[in-house]
Amino acid sequence: MTDDGFAALAAYIEQELDFATSHYNDSYLERRFSSRMRRTEANTYEEYRQLLQKDSSEQSELLNALSINVTGFFRNPEVWEGIRSILRELTENHFRVNIWSAACSDGREPYSIAMLAHDDPEINESRISVLATDINSEALEKARNGTYENTRTTDIDEQIEFLNNPFDHITKIEDKFEVQDQIKSDVRFEQHDLINDEPKSGFNLVLCRNLFIYIDSEYKIPVLRTVAQSLEQDGYLIIGKAETVPPELESDFMAVDNRLRIYQRQ
Repeated sequence: MTDDGFAALAAYIEQELDFATSHYNDSYLERRFSSRMRRTEANTYEEYRQLLQKDSSEQSELLNALSINVTGFFRNPEVWEGIRSILRELTENHFRVNIWSAACSDGREPYSIAMLAHDDPEINESRISVLATDINSEALEKARNGTYENTRTTDIDEQIEFLNNPFDHITKIEDKFEVQDQIKSDVRFEQHDLINDEPKSGFNLVLCRNLFIYIDSEYKIPVLRTVAQSLEQDGYLIIGKAETVPPELESDFMAVDNRLRIYQRQ
């Protein structure tokens, strides 16, 4: 398990599989590589690289593993109270409110936005449109399906207690939860790579939470510039609670709530 072997594997993935490994922390890559190596019984980085060269299905499995991050409904409820206030304000002052859930993984975050809009009587849900994007096509397919299950580490019942009337928006059958059609209709899903793809435009609120903990510091700035260009003037940005806006971009974003990592574009 040499440094040279790791570097060669990372370079192969970037050059041949078009995944920007150079943008990510080595510790993050090592965890994802090691997981796939255990499953394929590869003993060294070089052995695993040779496997990738001849096995297209393993290429897909690795790319999916590299781009799947932890998610949940209403993750960090105190942040969602901040989102509630923003949605109330935006739907009161704008005829159309465009929201982008970037790096949305399996869809729980954008569905949380739509469910909150329908659940809170002070939010005008008819004015809200949610775009949810991710680099991972497999995660997006799961998101479009909108069906989730409890696991040993995930209690969805507990997560959706944030809502006043959760089962007005999500149907539970045993341990399976299905997002209802009225919620699905508020969200559209699209593949997008925040690192390499072009900015979008016209958003009043962008959620880009818990992506920056995985990527190297030098790449946070171009990603945040992409987000800034996608926001309307005075539009809101929310990042993860363990993340910060780099000093180089502090003039672009005013902190609305530093603790909750809620910012407004200047």
